[in-house]
Amino acid sequence: MSRARASGTIGDMGMDILADRFINYLRIEKGLADNTIAAYSRDLARFSRFLKARRLSVPDVSEAHVSEHVTLLGRSLAPASVARNISAIKTFFRFLAREGIIGTNPCRFLDSPRARRRLPHVLSLEEVNRLLSRPDPATPAGRRDRAMLELLYATGLRVSELVGLKTTNVNLEAGYVKTMGKGSKERLVPMGEAARQAILEYLSSGRPALAKGGDSPCLFLNMRGRPLTRQGFWKLIKGHGRAAGIRKRISPHIIRHSFASHLLDAGADLRAVQVMLGHADIATTQIYTHVTRERLKEVHERCHPRP
Repeated sequence: MSRARASGTIGDMGMDILADRFINYLRIEKGLADNTIAAYSRDLARFSRFLKARRLSVPDVSEAHVSEHVTLLGRSLAPASVARNISAIKTFFRFLAREGIIGTNPCRFLDSPRARRRLPHVLSLEEVNRLLSRPDPATPAGRRDRAMLELLYATGLRVSELVGLKTTNVNLEAGYVKTMGKGSKERLVPMGEAARQAILEYLSSGRPALAKGGDSPCLFLNMRGRPLTRQGFWKLIKGHGRAAGIRKRISPHIIRHSFASHLLDAGADLRAVQVMLGHADIATTQIYTHVTRERLKEVHERCHPRP
């Protein structure tokens, strides 16, 4: 007997209960990242409202109902959001079928549209250098900001990974950081000498002043001695971007994009960049090769005597 039928029948398990069981499965058995789980939860909540509006229970859902829901989504959501909603619903019904909760999967013939992947925005090397030179090394906050920016560009960490670093995650002697990425997957990422020196200066004469005698294990602290948040760092990087005269939209993720693009421009191996970024699928990393080709095309059109 399946675990689903052992703990209850479909008659006493509504959509919300089934969705909770599915989310627990994603969290415990699949080990998906919190952001992915949160997105799937929102998508299933939207699908639950659709079912309630039509007074449908889960066993009553047909292919036509799912198609109607997807059509409605397409009227209000971007293609990428529709694709994610479809993925959530398909995975949900696949789970129910495997657990024996439903007999027929209404999504078995549902196709997921290919969302058009936009090329990521990147900074030029000159813009990166201007940005990294903006923090004032004469102040504790400036030493922190320089260390964070240097480390971000040196490693391509996600902003959540950067602000979540503990002092024990940084090995300055060996020159690498240890981080926990999506899906609770640990990886080691090397850093360059510029980042290593910036962190050394921050640890010796920046962080002690910010810590104010506290004992936080986090590497990067705010002015009150508490861990710097994602939102706090977003504000900092935008401020330094404006001060550096960078007119492009700037964010921590754009620095991550620039890290990957600049490595590939210099001849780095795609597989190595995938590992450093923590991408599960190399196809995700390949988007940066398109950035490189687009840049070459722009240079050719701008400089060739017969464009």
